[in-house]
Amino acid sequence: MKRITDIITGFPLELIFWIGALIGILLIDPYGPQHFSLCPLDNLGIHWCPGCGLGRSMSLLTKGDLKASWSMHPLAMFAFAVIIYRIIQLIRNIKTTKHYG
Repeated sequence: MKRITDIITGFPLELIFWIGALIGILLIDPYGPQHFSLCPLDNLGIHWCPGCGLGRSMSLLTKGDLKASWSMHPLAMFAFAVIIYRIIQLIRNIKTTKHYG
């Protein structure tokens, strides 16, 4: 049991989550008519949410459509920068604590 907990605690779950989030953002079709929503407010029928459109806006940003990205959600550039910074920070942390060069 101790070996299993050591493997789980040593596994970089947060890093995998953020990399998966970026891959998901790259796979979003922002020009499509419908999109899948993880927003709990949208799923409850409340149509206003401060974060709605952020994923599609970040997808537009990765496709180079800066004007449409800014008009959909102005915080997309900031959110994208924060996610990239956090991934770099987690990789540096793994390299320094595990001594991977």
